[in-house]
Amino acid sequence: MDNSQYVKWFRHSSPYINAHRGKTFVLMLEGDAIADNNFAHIVQDIALLNSLGVRLVIVHGARPQIDQALNVLNIKSQFNGDLRITDQAALNAVRAAIGIVKSDIEARLSIGLPNTPMHGARIRVVSGNFVTAKPKGVINGIDFQHTGEVRRIDRRAIGQQLDQGNIVLLSSCGYSPSGEMFNLAAEDVATQTAISLSAEKLILMGKDEGLPSNKAEEEVISQITTDELSQLMSRLKGEHKIHAQSCLTAVKAGIKRAHLLSHKVDGALLQELFTHEGAGTLITAGDYEQLRQASIEDVGGILELLIPLEEQGILVRRSREVLETEISRFKLIERDGIIIACAALYPYSTELAELACVAVSEEYRSGNRGDRLLNALSEQAKTENMKKIFVLTTRTAHWFMERGFSEADISALPQERQSLYNFQRNSKIFIKELI
Repeated sequence: MDNSQYVKWFRHSSPYINAHRGKTFVLMLEGDAIADNNFAHIVQDIALLNSLGVRLVIVHGARPQIDQALNVLNIKSQFNGDLRITDQAALNAVRAAIGIVKSDIEARLSIGLPNTPMHGARIRVVSGNFVTAKPKGVINGIDFQHTGEVRRIDRRAIGQQLDQGNIVLLSSCGYSPSGEMFNLAAEDVATQTAISLSAEKLILMGKDEGLPSNKAEEEVISQITTDELSQLMSRLKGEHKIHAQSCLTAVKAGIKRAHLLSHKVDGALLQELFTHEGAGTLITAGDYEQLRQASIEDVGGILELLIPLEEQGILVRRSREVLETEISRFKLIERDGIIIACAALYPYSTELAELACVAVSEEYRSGNRGDRLLNALSEQAKTENMKKIFVLTTRTAHWFMERGFSEADISALPQERQSLYNFQRNSKIFIKELI
């Protein structure tokens, strides 16, 4: 990437930086992620998120480290499905492995050497008995002993640490009121923590880059709703099924976004959070592109969308002051907190209205978003008893003609609009009857 590309990327990431600041993200890292060579880069990305004001809770697993500790102790672990049966001997290996992984993460987040991305970060990592656990019990005659599940998350205590700018580190274990330790699934801890904290995002980093597409195993589903994912669950297995179920649980409980990423892909976390394309699978409750009425808080985002088109001469320049007074005329499409399209409707008489300021972000011009806005404003015009809508354009004449607009003369415009016509721009006029 040359300097100009870097500057462009950095500018395009600014809306995401603003959107994520002050939000709580729960990030789960499996034990495989900590053992992977890419973990050093993940730590650097975590440090960057912290410096940008993201409130971070990290949940780590330790399955391969537990397996290694059991091998050293010559203990054979028993499983029922994907769950380890943790007897007293295995619990000692769990304690040792979790302690080692936890110390490794804390040490990595403490790096601050000059000439490294972590220089000057001064990250404070806090861990403790934030997770109360209960035994899984006896299921189908099998006693899971010290294998447990989350009973309660100390939301208040975690929130206090996040308020102080600390990163909270949770392990895949919990403690009962009687002082027993239980081995927990990291996915369970991460999911219940996200729900308890009403986190903005739950991010699970596994081996794969996301959920496989129906078309090809190597293709990844970039985004999917919970309804679509529920239908997909029957063909998923292994890590895909476990992580997908965690995401379903979290999003159905009110978490806005759940993400599945690969810990093997360098920069996957930053790509997913700060680029349009992302780097894995995003799970939402519904279509995460929302068409809605604009409000005064949207003025800055609309300006950012319009300025490039104004500079190209495609749209007439509008000042912030004008936008603020006319914001009630606008509808917009918002994608993951960023305004990617807008249009406005200006009534000029009891029967005629102008469709104006139709703009779609360059990256999203192939998804019928202009049609969605046109249809929405046409329906609005109908409810206001308008008979026709008209538009003035210099570059998109064919687009409007393909949607039922007919070219007209300036005399077809309301007298008030005729007096505002800019003959230097020489805009073409198109009118459409509303049926």
